[in-house]
Amino acid sequence: MASPGKKSYPLRVRPEVMEAVEKLAASELRSTNAQLEMLLREALAKRGIKLPAGRKPEADS
Repeated sequence: MASPGKKSYPLRVRPEVMEAVEKLAASELRSTNAQLEMLLREALAKRGIKLPAGRKPEADS
């Protein structure tokens, strides 16, 4: 279930892409979800789309 203020979205992605994201997330001590959100934000920023700062994604405890 989504956290308050977050929207759920079913995502279909190739297994090798998901595996790479999971490995990157683990190496940066983030959840896979937080890593995906960070990658999306970086891609949007690279294309000149500014988003509200908000809080940083949290690492898994």
